[in-house]
Amino acid sequence: MSRLPASHRHAVQFTLNGRPCSGEAEPRMLLTDFLRHEVGATGTHVGCEHGVCGACTVEIDGKLARACLTLAVQADGCTLRTVEGLAPAPDRLGILQAAFKRNHALQCGFCTAGILMSLDHFLRENPKPNEQAIRDLLTGHLCRCTGYTPILRAAMEAAAEMAGEVKREKSDA
Repeated sequence: MSRLPASHRHAVQFTLNGRPCSGEAEPRMLLTDFLRHEVGATGTHVGCEHGVCGACTVEIDGKLARACLTLAVQADGCTLRTVEGLAPAPDRLGILQAAFKRNHALQCGFCTAGILMSLDHFLRENPKPNEQAIRDLLTGHLCRCTGYTPILRAAMEAAAEMAGEVKREKSDA
């Protein structure tokens, strides 16, 4: 990556949840701050700012990343997916989101966006996970409210639905 002058704002352009997105950022601006304050995509949360809690998890070019450890200028030219991109429409929940709702897998909701992003990515690559694999995945996320049991239950239910093992009626959010 080329060296960017710290005294200037730099153009940043990427695809966000399937749509072109652009703005300007100082070289030291974190992707979390760019998404939330420059773009208005507030679903990505800032937790620990050290990459430990997982609340800021996003997909960059198909790979999971901690947005609090990524500079906005590093996302230039990339394809990003955030929790806002999980729902099939503004008034509908995705399979995983609906499973979280049915299983009461969130309380304060602060960690939920990052967990949903990690689980969505994981379940697309591992359509029939076992419980231990999901438990292992969740070790990368800190949740202080739910105690993980409902999160695990929701993830297993969503995995079964995504694999076609369970049929549910489509409902509004």
